[in-house]
Amino acid sequence: MRTVKSVSTMKALAREWRREGKRIGFVPTMGYLHEGHLSLVRESKARTDVTVVSIFVNPTQFGPNEDFSKYPRDLAKDSAYLKEAGVDALFYPEAAEIYPPGYRTSVEVEGLQDKLCGRSRPGHFRGVATVVLKLFDIVGPDFAFFGAKDAQQVLIIERMAADLDLDVEVVTCPIVREPDGLALSSRNAYLGPAERRAARVLSTSLRWAEKAVAAGERDAARLVAGIRGVIEAEPLARIDYAEAVDPGTLEPVAELRGEVLVALAVFIGSTRLIDNLRLTV
Repeated sequence: MRTVKSVSTMKALAREWRREGKRIGFVPTMGYLHEGHLSLVRESKARTDVTVVSIFVNPTQFGPNEDFSKYPRDLAKDSAYLKEAGVDALFYPEAAEIYPPGYRTSVEVEGLQDKLCGRSRPGHFRGVATVVLKLFDIVGPDFAFFGAKDAQQVLIIERMAADLDLDVEVVTCPIVREPDGLALSSRNAYLGPAERRAARVLSTSLRWAEKAVAAGERDAARLVAGIRGVIEAEPLARIDYAEAVDPGTLEPVAELRGEVLVALAVFIGSTRLIDNLRLTV
């Protein structure tokens, strides 16, 4: 596995692969890798000839009072995981390489970026869209792999790729969970033992919703109220949002029919976790 730190070197390597007719798969991450990330790597290796993983804790997607400085980092462990997984290149740039002095350009995906997580994290998806577009340009992938846990992020990236005619196929891979249902996340590392137990309430509430719909519930307001009731019964949990929305527009729905995305953001102590369930009613 090659570890690449400069934009120019990564671009040159990608050009070399394309001249050789190789299909490039790309998994963008912020590091502190877990089985969810590695599932994306495996999917890339199954579909492409070479796989690039980036590790970049992107400062522009963090708000002023968020966890940029304490976001978990462990390059040695991450590199070992990626080598074992057979990754061809790790792109690990410094912030000044991605945002050089004088940088002032950003990407907006209007109508999608200010809903759900965007309401409580203003500017977050502007930072995400900007850095992902830059990474796509640097790596030049044929396929890019993202986890379904970040449903809003994936939708925004898909919309950006379509709107800007990018030559990359965005592939969404299933949520990977712990045996007790908790969706894997690098931020799970923040949880103490009691908080870790409490965090199960996110997936518990989604399973409750799935059963309610299977039993015939079709009123979105009643479904969301039931989800909130499950979460609010956990003393360590505080709801940021719980919504049933159209998965293509993120607009709230009144009636559960067709494709519906049930999306959650919940604080467990001071740690904000997200999860979701996609229903076909």
